[in-house]
Amino acid sequence: MVLEPAIVEGDRRLLGRMVDNLVENAIRHNEQGGWLRVRTGEDEEQATLVVANGGPTVSEQDGVRLFERFFRADASRSRRTGGTGLGLSIVKAVVDAHGGHVTATPLSGGGLEVRVGLPQGGARAAG
Repeated sequence: MVLEPAIVEGDRRLLGRMVDNLVENAIRHNEQGGWLRVRTGEDEEQATLVVANGGPTVSEQDGVRLFERFFRADASRSRRTGGTGLGLSIVKAVVDAHGGHVTATPLSGGGLEVRVGLPQGGARAAG
C-alpha cells in the first residue's frame, strides 16, 4: 500500500463510499492467495486513487462495461461472491459528481486495476 497525500474537495460520505466500494470489490473478486494494492497520490492536475487486485481474468470488453449497473463480467460470480452488481456503477456516479474520471484496466495474468482521477482541492491546489 502506497498512500501519498491526495487532497480533493467533495462530499466526504460519497467519497468514502467510493473508496469502500473499490476496496470491497477488489477483495470480493480476488482469488485465494491473491493480492491487493492501493495507491494514492497527486500530480500537477489531479488526485489519484488506484485499487488493483490479482483476481480472475477480465476481458477488455468486460472491463469497459464494469461500470454499468447490474453488469457482471461472469454471471456465476453472483452466486459465489454475492453483491448486487452496483458497486462500480456507484463508484462511477460519485466520480462523475466530483468532476473526475475512472477507468478499469484488466491486468495480464488476471485481476483488474481501477484508476480514479479527481480534481485537486483544498490548500495545496490553491497554492
